[in-house]
Parts: sequence; structure tokens; C-alpha cells
Amino acid sequence: MDHKTILKKLKLSIQLMELHDENPFKIRSYQSALNSLDRGDQDLMEIADADLSKIPGVGKSIQEAILSLKASESFPALDELLTKTPQGILEILQIKGLGPKKVKTLWEELGITSTHELMEACQSNKVAQIKGFGEKTQESIIQNLEFKASNSGKWLFADIEEAILDLEKELQNLSGEVSLIAVGEFARKMEIISGAEFLVGNQADKKSLKNWDRIDWDWTQSSPTTWRGKLKDLDLKVILYFSSSEDFLWKKMAHNASKAHLLSPVTITENIGELLLKKDFSSEEEFFSKHGLQFIPIEMREGFGEVTRAKEHSIPTLLEESHLKGILHNHSTYSDGKHSLRQMAEYCKSLGYEYLGISDHSRTASYAGGLEIEKVLKQHQEIDELNKELAPFRIFKGIESDILGDGSLDYPDEVLASFDFIVSSVHSILNMDVKRATERLLKAVTNPYTTILGHPTGRLLLRREGYPIDHQVIIDACAERGVVIEINANPWRLDLDWRWVNYAMEKGVKLSINPDAHEMDGYADMKYGVLVGRKGGLTKEMTLNALSGEEIAAYFAKRKAKIQ
Repeated sequence: MDHKTILKKLKLSIQLMELHDENPFKIRSYQSALNSLDRGDQDLMEIADADLSKIPGVGKSIQEAILSLKASESFPALDELLTKTPQGILEILQIKGLGPKKVKTLWEELGITSTHELMEACQSNKVAQIKGFGEKTQESIIQNLEFKASNSGKWLFADIEEAILDLEKELQNLSGEVSLIAVGEFARKMEIISGAEFLVGNQADKKSLKNWDRIDWDWTQSSPTTWRGKLKDLDLKVILYFSSSEDFLWKKMAHNASKAHLLSPVTITENIGELLLKKDFSSEEEFFSKHGLQFIPIEMREGFGEVTRAKEHSIPTLLEESHLKGILHNHSTYSDGKHSLRQMAEYCKSLGYEYLGISDHSRTASYAGGLEIEKVLKQHQEIDELNKELAPFRIFKGIESDILGDGSLDYPDEVLASFDFIVSSVHSILNMDVKRATERLLKAVTNPYTTILGHPTGRLLLRREGYPIDHQVIIDACAERGVVIEINANPWRLDLDWRWVNYAMEKGVKLSINPDAHEMDGYADMKYGVLVGRKGGLTKEMTLNALSGEEIAAYFAKRKAKIQ
């Protein structure tokens, strides 16, 4: 049990109370407490039990619920609600756009208690006929169900990383003193992981592996050299590939490459996969050099032109996390952040960075406490004071300005001119077709005040597809206007997609790796932005926030002078 899990349990209890028509005053009190806990900067697991009542909105019943959650991972009121709620309803509640009231209507009017039943009702046009739904809602439900089904068993790299590393250690202990390594998507640092794959030496203790109590082996889909199964406690596939010591190196390289990489031609007659089968090399470095290729980092072995670049010896030195000198695109309590401007700045400085770009939400984002003009002025005054105190560390004045439906930004020019930099992002009207969505971004990119195009597609991996845009057109426009494109490092976003990084660099477009941090711990996500940047071939030279504090100050000043 941790702080975030407690908040999730409280949120679930609120949904279930609404679903079962509980007392509205009770629901509001829970929601008020949840809002207070969500905005606060204290960890519930570290707060003394006696101090819980001091938190605004936390009354006696919610205090008791939190204490029970800490002790037993549940509380009586939640248990009672879960008892009278079909398991399938809990899954339906997770579907985007279906709140408790609509789920209750589906349950009462159509008897729907599972996602399977919901899909059947949508396909037979029954949902569209319910008052308050309609054909658009029905089509949206179908799309969300299909999206959810297609991502079943898949995980964000960030969410499954620790579990796979623990699995690797546990497998090593079970296997004995044999060669063992994680391979596949995980080794290539893919943003989405569909399974945990391991290459294991033939001398492994197979009896211990077969009796491993954490996994259900599927012997119908297995063979003597490949075992397939699934973890009992996680929806994650596990594959073990067994290899002799003589074949271990080439098999490791084969399992660490995508199919497209293996099929990439090296000569007129042979591709990477065929050359690996010759087994006439003693290291990965020797394999590449023997065939006239520059060494290709594992994360780039995806079949996206890396072999051609290796032939030309044009693979650059990739970006390292240590190259980054500052963190741009972050939020504070001025909008929807969890920590104050001072806390965000001091923690950023303590991590060794030279600067922080604060870019709270703009005024259109009222749902996120977007800054009205008066609040902008107040924040700028605080930044000036903190910069005097924290020097030579510097806070740059930014804003995440909403791109409106017509592509314009949501402040007048005189306010936009007061910022050091502007991250222009889309947060609303995500259902445009590719033509309108592209035109919208084009207008934002051509706005002289746009410094960085934020999370270009607005996608949320495994949750929501991004809105469709013509990436090539947008990147070309950014090249023409000198606009930086963000690689949003939040593991749910990782947007710009790494598959477009090389094209952006070829066009001379700089990338900025930003955590979109809403709390101090969010800075740790920079790691994932670097990982996907490397997959696309990103270099230090083409990364905006690899500039030093003095260099980026000059960069921002030059852009502002050009506008004026």
C-alpha cells in the first residue's frame, strides 16, 4: 500500500457510492477529502495517524478509512460497495467517457454487467437508443472497448521495468550459475512492453523453473527450446528461450532485434539475420565491424534505417541523461501542480540542474487552475525574487498555453511577450480529423511566440490514441519557424514518438525532453524521455535543454528579440 494506491481506493469508493445512489452529502465529503489529499504534498504513509485529522476535508469517517487502508488495503464501506457490485461493472467504470451515472443506466436498463455485454449491446445499436447516449456515445464506447482489448496484457515500460528486473533476479536464482539475460522489447527499451522475454543457458535447473509457483506454463504453446507462460499475479506473458553456450551470443542478438532489423539488408544477398546465423564472431562489436557496419546500440535495432546509417557510419553519439542541464515544462501549485514554485525550484537545483522552466497551465485550462493574467504577474514577481535567492540557478518564465480550436493561443500578445518561453499544447477538442488537426497545429507553430510545440499528438499510451496529425508537415513547419518539438517524458505520453525523431533532426528541428512534472517526483521521468530519444537517434547537439543555463538564456533572448 502506498499514497497513490490509497487515493485510487478512495476514488473508487466515490465512483461506487455514485453508482449505488449513496447519500450525496457523503459523496461530496469524500470528494472534498480526495481533492485535498491529491493537492497536498504530504505522503499519507508518512503522516502520523493522529495528524490525519489536521488535513483539510479529512473527517472522522475518512480518517478511519485511511487507517484501515494502511492496515488492510481496504475499509468496510468499500468492501460493502464491492460486495454488491459485479466485477464486470468495475471494468466498465474504467472506460473513458462512462461515469458512474451512465454505467448505472446501462446496468439497470440493459442488464449490462461486463465489457463483453456492453460491446454486444453497442453492436446491436441498443446503447444508442437509451436517453442521454446516442450514436456518437455508442461509437465512442466501441472505439474505447476495441482500444482496451487491443492493449490487453501490455504495459508501459516505466510501469513494468522494476517487475521485469525482479523477475530476472528471481530467474537467475532458480536457474543456477548459468548465462541469463532479459531480451526483446524490454532490452530495446520499447515504450510499451507486451511480454517479458529471457534468454537462458541450457544448463539451467529446469526442474526448478518448471515448478516455479509464480507462473502458469502453457505447455501447449511451448517446446523444448522455448517455454511460454503467464505470471499469476500480473497480466504479463513470460517467454524463456534456452540456448547452448556456443549459440548464446548470436541468439541474444537475434532476440534483441525486431524482425524488421533482422530483415534489413547488409549486402545484396544477405541481411542481418542471415549473417547472425553464420556465428563467426565472438562479440557484438566484432559482428558489426566484420560486416563494415558501425556498432548499432540495442535500443536502435528496430528496422528504422539504422542499418543503412551503420553502413554509412553516420550513427551519431546518442544523448545521455547526464547531458541535460535543465528541466522545462513543469507545473506548480499556481495551476494544477502538487508542489509550490519554491519547492519545484529548490528540488530541481538539488538534483544538479542549472535551470528550471516553469510552465503552468494557461487561463483556458480552467479545469487545471489555469493562470489568469493577474496570476501570471504574481508568479513572475515570485520568480524574480527566487532567482535572486537561488542564483546562479535560474527559473525561466514559461507557460503551457492552450492551443484553441482555431489554432490561436489564449493570451493577448502583450502577455505572451512577458514570458521567456512558451510551450503551446492541445488539451481539448481531440476528435478532429487529420486535416483540421494538422491545420490547427500549423497555426500554433506559425505564431511567433510559440517556442516549443508540446506533446504533439496528445496521446496517452494504453489509455487514449493521439489525435491524427501529418507529422511530416508539422515538423517541416517547425523547421521553417525555428520551433522546438517536445519529447514529453511522462511515461503515458512519450510524445513526440521516437519514430519521428530522426526526421526532425534531419530537418534541423531541435527536441526538448520535458517531464511535464506536476510534482517534484515527476522530474524522474526525464529518464524515459532520454530512452525514447535515443531510440530515435537523438543527440546532445539537437536537444534544447542540453544547453547550459547561459546558453539557453541567450537562446530565449534571441527568439524574443527576433519577434520584437
